[in-house]
Amino acid sequence: MLLALMNLFSLCWKPFGRDADRLDSIGVIGSTLAGREGRDGLLWFRDVGKYASGDFSMAVVQANQVLEDQSQIESGPLGTFVGIYDGHGGPDASRYVCDHLFRHFQATSAESRGVVTAETIERAFRQTEEGYTALVSASWNARPQIAGAGTCCLVGVIFQQTLFVANVGDSRVVLGKKVGNTGGMAAIQLSTEHNANLEAVRQELKELHPHDPQIVVLKHGVWRVKGIIQVSRSIGDVYLKHAEFNREPLNAKFRLPEPMHLHMPILSANPSILSHPLQPNDSFLIFASDGLWEHLSNEKAVDIVNSNPHAGSAKRLIKAALHEAARKREMRYSDLRKIDKKRHSARLGTFTSKRSRSLTCIIVSSKQSCTSFCHT
Repeated sequence: MLLALMNLFSLCWKPFGRDADRLDSIGVIGSTLAGREGRDGLLWFRDVGKYASGDFSMAVVQANQVLEDQSQIESGPLGTFVGIYDGHGGPDASRYVCDHLFRHFQATSAESRGVVTAETIERAFRQTEEGYTALVSASWNARPQIAGAGTCCLVGVIFQQTLFVANVGDSRVVLGKKVGNTGGMAAIQLSTEHNANLEAVRQELKELHPHDPQIVVLKHGVWRVKGIIQVSRSIGDVYLKHAEFNREPLNAKFRLPEPMHLHMPILSANPSILSHPLQPNDSFLIFASDGLWEHLSNEKAVDIVNSNPHAGSAKRLIKAALHEAARKREMRYSDLRKIDKKRHSARLGTFTSKRSRSLTCIIVSSKQSCTSFCHT
């Protein structure tokens, strides 16, 4: 039990609402959340949220007409749970994961007598994947398009003196670790990414699909699975996992030209899971979707957080990433604030990346070190 975290707080993060541009869709339980929140152009932020052992900061910049990213922080007897769900092909999968993954995590951990393990987290991922597949099946005639929606899923769980990191897709968590008494801070990546632009991922796909010479295809300088999608693991994207959903009435752009092997899904929902024993010099954790890491190195992000007050860290990182994107394209960050919401999708998508994406960031830190999270 984490008695220091018994004040429960919960945030399932939907800064622009599901169908309306408003901030009052944020649901908060308890009184431990505090600090300034608001919007700066297309950037939504919460500068600081506090609880007994530390603080966190959150921010997102929206790149599509409908926000496809979801995020959440939950804290209680099972520790601190952080999730970033970077959706694609529509918001349905990321919303489903935000509504169900933590509940499954609670249930699987309860079955293990309140102990968090890699196995309980893996079961929660599997149950969430199975639930979304069942939703697609039940909705097939009315809403076949949700078979084409998927989400990357990055989860961190701080339980007792261990951090568990589970990931499908290409979001990333980086640890800021103090280096001796020098005042320096090392950047340590704790997540494994599943993106076809990585040689190891391409090799894994080729080994899993030895008879498919088109399992990865280079298009316009970007490697994609079947020439369609960059990530090799996700929750959702059931049209690339189950042959019965790769047919009409699904939109033709999602359908494969050749039959899918019934027993070999193209994508996987199996998370890579790492456990990291927390140490006194572990200072903060940066959870962010791939849009941030495209423009900021691990070291640069850690330096920005370490060199500034913790309040507003997430907003500061996203602004730094956007400034870097602007520099690369000989644009100005200030131009983004002038974009009308009705036409911002294509403009911001072009500004931030070759593919339209939101940028999402959560930073979790403690009063003194990450071990403060772990007092029992």
